[in-house]
Amino acid sequence: MAAAAVAAPARAVGVLWRFSRPHTVVGTAVSVAGLFAIVAAGLDGVDAGRAAFHLFWTLVAGLSVNVFIVGINQISDVEIDRVNKPFLPMAAGELSYERAWWIVAASGALPVVLAATQGGLELAAVVAALAIGAAYSLSPLRLKRYPVIASLCVSGVRSAIVNLGVAAHFSAALGDGPAIPAAVWALTAFVLPFSLAIAILKDVPDAEGDRRYAIATFTVRHGGRSVMRAGLAVLTLAYLGMAVLGPLLVDGADPLLLAGGHLAALALLWLAARGVDPSDRAGFTAFYFRVWQLFFLEYAIVPVACLAA
Repeated sequence: MAAAAVAAPARAVGVLWRFSRPHTVVGTAVSVAGLFAIVAAGLDGVDAGRAAFHLFWTLVAGLSVNVFIVGINQISDVEIDRVNKPFLPMAAGELSYERAWWIVAASGALPVVLAATQGGLELAAVVAALAIGAAYSLSPLRLKRYPVIASLCVSGVRSAIVNLGVAAHFSAALGDGPAIPAAVWALTAFVLPFSLAIAILKDVPDAEGDRRYAIATFTVRHGGRSVMRAGLAVLTLAYLGMAVLGPLLVDGADPLLLAGGHLAALALLWLAARGVDPSDRAGFTAFYFRVWQLFFLEYAIVPVACLAA
């Protein structure tokens, strides 16, 4: 009986963890931490206690927005997920609609309350991210039906709203006012195409369910191999652009680390892509998560280059 009492909460945590889509949670966490490091590197005399306070609550707000967005998507896509992602808790019957909506509602309300205490800029960024996430998945808009707009939704939140909004918040909270360091502008320019690539690559393993439920992704329209080539081309151009232009445009970063880090990451990308068959669902999914790991790495490369300068 004691074992059952321990197992039940553990199962509940496991369900919530899978509902939150762990790779997106990690992506949000490393984004916030990396942006904090970039902003802090450009400031003098940052109070440690104040910095820790703002880092913690920004992480809480960012992760809550993340759970709201991926949760709304799962609620609206249960039937599709039963084909594409049967391991997700709603598709597997481990999480009811009612409980999922409670989680999503709480995840949407918390960051709004937190942002409202920080001023209009933070509130606008949070509301924009929540609104885009809802419009992406929910009727009547359900923007995920339109591949170009869907990709722009994903990349817009990940690149502009997260990077610029979080950096402005940290600079205002820890410095003299909202400002965007050059490294953050460069990071935003890099993450925009990177997020676009993630947005189109994520649909390659999901072609069967998307086709069945008339979600006209790029994969459904053009095939997985073409989408993989396009994703690799976009990522390659982004890495080469950051390696060449980053050292020229970002004064507050070590140029060798910035260029070398991005060229090394590009090499890892092509190593991961070698031999991947888009028709092999499991193999391509593994490659897709390698791309996410490179996304995580980006938020280490740029801050480390800034701290080393």
